[in-house]
Amino acid sequence: MIKSNTIENKFLRVRTLNIGATLFEVFYKKKKINLILNLGNISSYKNNKNYLGATCGRYANRIRNSQFKIKGINYKLTRNEGKNILHGGKKGFDSKIWSVKNSSKSHITYNYISPDKEEGFPGELCSSCRYSIKNSVLSINLRAKTTKSTHVNLVNHAYWNLDKIKKNVFDHYVQINANHYLENDDENIPTGKVISVDGTSFDFKKPSKIKDKFTNKLNSFDENFIINKNSKFIAKIKSSKSNISLRISSNQPGVQFYTGQHLKYSTDRKTIKKYQGMCFETQGFPNAPNNSKFPSTRLDPSQTYKHNIKFEIEEIK
Repeated sequence: MIKSNTIENKFLRVRTLNIGATLFEVFYKKKKINLILNLGNISSYKNNKNYLGATCGRYANRIRNSQFKIKGINYKLTRNEGKNILHGGKKGFDSKIWSVKNSSKSHITYNYISPDKEEGFPGELCSSCRYSIKNSVLSINLRAKTTKSTHVNLVNHAYWNLDKIKKNVFDHYVQINANHYLENDDENIPTGKVISVDGTSFDFKKPSKIKDKFTNKLNSFDENFIINKNSKFIAKIKSSKSNISLRISSNQPGVQFYTGQHLKYSTDRKTIKKYQGMCFETQGFPNAPNNSKFPSTRLDPSQTYKHNIKFEIEEIK
């Protein structure tokens, strides 16, 4: 059964769901704005095809040919996007009912135990997702332990839009702390080639309006940006309509910047259209299990997977 939980202080009201350990609402009280997209009715999350707010895993993003090798053993995974696997397979972590481990007024922790060979992945994986708030800062802490060597890449898939009336994200200013990004092939999987953002539409080193980056050939983004080394600052978003800014920090090496061009959802009560929200999925690199030059996403039984994300919400003076 899908259940919602609320954590709250005088700055924020954050609602989460047990299905997919999902972020349902980030309500900034000062401006009376929910800063993320949701499906409206919580029962709709039984079929959350756009992964709105979900914790995606056990390996978010794509793995080529739905397979990888560890210690000479080839593991075949569930295909759910052509011959590739996306966001953990046909029934990824986003579709699972997570249990509530503990909660208070300011935090909630969800747990999910993924059995060995679920969606083809080796090892029983015990994962947790902790949401907590302090003043106007939302933190997400993702953890995982495995019984066998495996690959793990958990992400939060919230679609952000800081405007009160959420038509699209075109007028948002975005800054991404990256000098390079990964080139994608026609299946949206990195080729392995690292490209400098200099002189390209992918240069978000300074705050840039999204629609100003679009060209005749490029009218959307869905790429992994390589965060500059030794920095936890990922990105900053600003809305000049609501005068709200969002600063994102994380300990991950990359961020998938996705402008929501595939968003499509319609019921009697709710319609969501393409470009209405954007994602900043802090993560390990897509297809890292098959590219030894990428930062490793392998997790051994002696290790703990630790992924920390911080969203700092501010009013622009």
